[in-house]
Amino acid sequence: MNRKGFSTNKLVQIAVIGALYTVLTFASGSLAFGTVQFRLSEVLTLLPLFSPVSIWGLVFGCFFSNIIGFVTGLNPIGLIDAVVGTGATLLAALATHAIGRLPDQKRLLKYIFAPLPPVAFNGIIVGLELTFVFSGEFVWGAFWGNLLSVAIGEAVVCYLLGLILVGVLYRNDFYRKIFPLKQI
Repeated sequence: MNRKGFSTNKLVQIAVIGALYTVLTFASGSLAFGTVQFRLSEVLTLLPLFSPVSIWGLVFGCFFSNIIGFVTGLNPIGLIDAVVGTGATLLAALATHAIGRLPDQKRLLKYIFAPLPPVAFNGIIVGLELTFVFSGEFVWGAFWGNLLSVAIGEAVVCYLLGLILVGVLYRNDFYRKIFPLKQI
């Protein structure tokens, strides 16, 4: 059944991406939460280059990861992270999708700029979140430390692993097999 553009195929893609995000988050262990973050799941934040459907998979995956992290005690930030962290993921995914809409002739630009939105949005927004949660107020030194800590972890995952994923998906147009529908 196709209602307002959400076919069964799209819902399955959203669910699979969300589940993968959650599994990869917890595969990162305690490094997925806190002031030093290396979430393996952030490699998936480059998927919006290929399909807007992946945006919702990332949003749901991030939300559930943060909730489960809170319930299990791994996420020291608490429930606020389910809202703030997920909001950062949504903004980053929307910006990454905008980069993905560049013409295919601009593939090199896509490679260079695609990891930037997750690095920037998570660095700034999660950096602010960490500063307020752990300091109780805005402190410039704590903010810059948190921003850099989150952004560096994000950059390592997105620029190293994420660009490998993008290269694999671009090779022989493999992404068209994963996201077969014209979803833009």
